[in-house]
Amino acid sequence: MNWMMRIRRAGLLGVTGVLMAAVLLFAGPAKATAQGGSNGAQNDAQIQADVMKSLENKRFKDVKASVQNGVVTLTGTVDVYSAKLDADDRAHHRKNVKGVENQIEVAGPTIDDTTLRDKLAEKLAYDRVGYGTIPFNAFTIGVQNGAVTLGGTAYGPSDKDSAISLVENYPGVKDVIDNIEVAPVSPIDDRIRLAEARAIYGFPQLNKYAIDPAKPIRITVVNGNVTLSGVVDSQADKDVANIRANGVPGVFKVVNNLEVASGSEKPEKEKPEK
Repeated sequence: MNWMMRIRRAGLLGVTGVLMAAVLLFAGPAKATAQGGSNGAQNDAQIQADVMKSLENKRFKDVKASVQNGVVTLTGTVDVYSAKLDADDRAHHRKNVKGVENQIEVAGPTIDDTTLRDKLAEKLAYDRVGYGTIPFNAFTIGVQNGAVTLGGTAYGPSDKDSAISLVENYPGVKDVIDNIEVAPVSPIDDRIRLAEARAIYGFPQLNKYAIDPAKPIRITVVNGNVTLSGVVDSQADKDVANIRANGVPGVFKVVNNLEVASGSEKPEKEKPEK
C-alpha cells in the first residue's frame, strides 16, 4: 500500500471518528433529557402524594392537588377561609415543592355584606374579654363581596392575632385583608392608658360605658397621642370624655372620634309662637 492510499484511509477513518463522536454527543443529551423528564414526572407524582397526605383532614375533603414541575395547584372548596390558608401552608411545607397556586374557593353560607359586618363587629367587641385590653383595641371592619378588611390599632400582637383568627374562621368570610397596626411597646403609653381609663370610666357620668364590653369608649394610645373612638349616648358624654382625656398628665394630643348614637339626643321642644 503506497503512501497515498494510507493517507486516504487515515482521512476516512478520521472522518468516521468525527461522525461517531457527533452521534454520541447528540445522543447523550437526548437520553439525559428523556431521563430527566421521567424523573420530573416521578417527582411530581411523589409531591402530589405527599401534599394529598398532608390534606387528610375533613376540613379538606373537597380539596384536590395537581403538580407540574414542582408547582402545586390547589383546587376545590372549603367551608371557612382559615381552611384555605391552612391548605396552602401545608402544601408549601412539602419536600421539593417550588410554589403553590391556591385556587381553592370558600364555599360556606352566602351572607350579605352589611349583615356579615354587623356579626363580625359583635364578635370582635367581646373578643379577649378577661384580658383587660378590650378598651385599648380599636378595630375597623369593611366588607365587600364577602372580603373583609380589618384596620385600626391593636394593643398588642396577641390582640391582633386573635381578631384575625376570629374573622378567618367565621362562616361567610371569603377573604381577609389585614391592615391592623399594633401599638408600639411603651411603658409611658401604658401609664397613660391606665390613667385615661381611670379618668374616663371613673367619672360617674361615664361609668356606664365600663359595664358592657361591647360598648366601651375605646382608648388608643400611640407615643403619647390619645384617640377616643366608639359610640356614646349623647353629645354631653362625648364632651365630658374629651375633657377627662385631656386632663391626664403626659398626653400630647387627644383626638375625639366618638360618635353620638343616632336618635339618642332628644329634640328641643318647639317654643310656642307669640
